[in-house]
Amino acid sequence: MASHVIEVAFKGNRREFYLWESEEIPAVNTAVIVEADRGEDLGRVYSIGELAVTRNRGTPHGTGEDVPTRKARRLASSDDLHKHDELRSQDEDARRKAMERVRANSLVMKVSDAEWQWDRKKLTFYFTAEKRVDFRTLVRELAAAFRTRIELKQIGVRDEAKRLDGIGRCGRQYCSASWLPELRPVSLGVAKDQRLSLNPTQISGACGRLMCSLRYEHEFYVQARRRFPKEGKTVRTSLGEERVVSNDIFRERVVLRNTEGETRTIPLAELLQESEAAGGTITPAVLERIEPSRAPANAGALTSNRESRDERGKDAAVVVDEEAEGELPSDGPESPQTPTKTEQATPPDRRPHRRRGRRGGRRNRGGRHDGGGPTTSGGPA
Repeated sequence: MASHVIEVAFKGNRREFYLWESEEIPAVNTAVIVEADRGEDLGRVYSIGELAVTRNRGTPHGTGEDVPTRKARRLASSDDLHKHDELRSQDEDARRKAMERVRANSLVMKVSDAEWQWDRKKLTFYFTAEKRVDFRTLVRELAAAFRTRIELKQIGVRDEAKRLDGIGRCGRQYCSASWLPELRPVSLGVAKDQRLSLNPTQISGACGRLMCSLRYEHEFYVQARRRFPKEGKTVRTSLGEERVVSNDIFRERVVLRNTEGETRTIPLAELLQESEAAGGTITPAVLERIEPSRAPANAGALTSNRESRDERGKDAAVVVDEEAEGELPSDGPESPQTPTKTEQATPPDRRPHRRRGRRGGRRNRGGRHDGGGPTTSGGPA
């Protein structure tokens, strides 16, 4: 029997890959019953065939070169779909009850969404929080109230916008919820490269962070500016030496200013011809791509360390069974992506720092007496 890789979508733009062991592959948007955590869940086919195999290798939720371990068991019946619709109508009630318990326990967290598993063997709550939260009491109360397995999953604000979905300022669906395969951090450097206003209200999305479009549009600006002379550079043209004031990469025009202060706008192709005829050369500006790890120091003016908190909280989850309530960490979810203090220690090729006393220190000096007053001890060793 042939096995095929299929991608299945669930509530909140959550997608996973499964094996379909049958000769006939289900069509896209077909409801199927798949293996889930200690049970079964219902989702709809999102991609099949070569597209599903490619996405499985290139998306964060895929398994890479490995074959998915979970299987899609069967097609969903009309009764299965009716049961699924009833569960979706109960998600909001579960979220509201969870928020009541959050307020009762005075926890600083926001429950964004709730999702019942199709077989009602697990209830997942998605929440956001600026700091780590001790919710051991909360999960016990939720397990007792819903009499099922409870999972609390902390996500970032970008993931929250992706899950809840909506319409952006452009009038279209959020990029994160529609087509972006991965949510990568966006630094202030990409906004500077695109000559955008640094006003947070103008370049931030609905989630309150820098818009995702700044990141995937950055490559276009990098490649386009390679063809233009560097701003502020003096070039030789048919009118003599002129200074480059600004570049318009969309209209492919360059603004020049001569030594007398007069400005003119000239097409880029014409500027290259004039410079070549005048015996000059124009070196295009090479703009290096700024990665998040090389972002400028003042990038925190807009991110304010919130991106790092989103990354720490992303995909951190604690699962509590109704029968096993004591298997909880002592202080909320721990991030697998955040290095510990031991990992952030000095590099191995660097000698460990030794605290030294000042030159000519007072270690061996005698104490100073002030007319019978107390003796002053020496400096630190």
